[in-house]
Amino acid sequence: MKPHLSFIMTIFIALLPTSNAVSQTSAAGAGTLLRIDPAMDALVPANARIEKLSGGFAFTEGPVWHRRFGHLMFSDLRSNAIHIWDDAEGLSTFMQPVFEGESETSSVGSNGLNIDSQGRLILMEHGNRRVSRIENGNTVVLADNYQGKRLNSPNDSAYRSDGWLYFTDPPYGLAGLEDDPARELDFNGIYRLSPDGELELLESGQTRPNGIAFSPDERTLYVANSDAENKVWMAYVVRDDGTLGTGRVFFDINDQNETGAADGLKVDVDGNLFATGPGGVWIFDANGKHLGTIKPDEVPANVAWGDDGSTLYMTARTGLYRIRLNTSGKIP
Repeated sequence: MKPHLSFIMTIFIALLPTSNAVSQTSAAGAGTLLRIDPAMDALVPANARIEKLSGGFAFTEGPVWHRRFGHLMFSDLRSNAIHIWDDAEGLSTFMQPVFEGESETSSVGSNGLNIDSQGRLILMEHGNRRVSRIENGNTVVLADNYQGKRLNSPNDSAYRSDGWLYFTDPPYGLAGLEDDPARELDFNGIYRLSPDGELELLESGQTRPNGIAFSPDERTLYVANSDAENKVWMAYVVRDDGTLGTGRVFFDINDQNETGAADGLKVDVDGNLFATGPGGVWIFDANGKHLGTIKPDEVPANVAWGDDGSTLYMTARTGLYRIRLNTSGKIP
């Protein structure tokens, strides 16, 4: 090769993007996978497929896997129902209605669901503005006010290993949001509820707290902020006594224009975050590096670990989806 051609080829090769800088979008069944960083390959198999399990809902939310029965439970928030997905039996309705009464908003059902240490279903209720538990077919109210003032509309929750239930309380169950005349609190809080029913306010400065999850060592609490004016995920230091220390912005998505906000999230056993956001489920490592995005055909609002812990279930607008991963998360 002539010297000048060799020089030109050297410059050309140097300008080529490296594998670390190339974003790749590939079809994956009922959606696509966006791979930004090679580290995503260890979490999401090359042949991973997004599967749509069911559709036709109003707005799906709050999925949780029930280990005892081996099925997924999830909310249809605007249809005021809780459904079950079972691979053997398909779709069935567990509870409808959740809220009985009149409301000026359609978001009246349950939102986030959880399972306590005794296998009982825990509900974050919008219409009833409370945290409740289903026990022997009856609804038991766990918390509905803070210092005598009604909660806004509990949204999502996470259990700590000591039995305290951490939850968020934005205004999405109120038709007028912060300006709704029925609103009694002047903040949107992050709380924790003790096993014996003590309610403690942990943080009142976040504008629209939403999805919530602990790191594997429970030293960090991640909280999504779904405010259209401040779309971020926050990370709070968890002190030894369970209270929250300083919060910091874990990841900022205010520059994103795709449909969706920082919403429900889960953390895998290695500390990677799977967080619903604009366009899909954003995957981050524990240092806040965006590895890629799982993009089902509809924008998801929440996720849950299921089956043996390696399946990620996604509630996405009118549908229910799932994808099998190489990593796993803790099932309640």
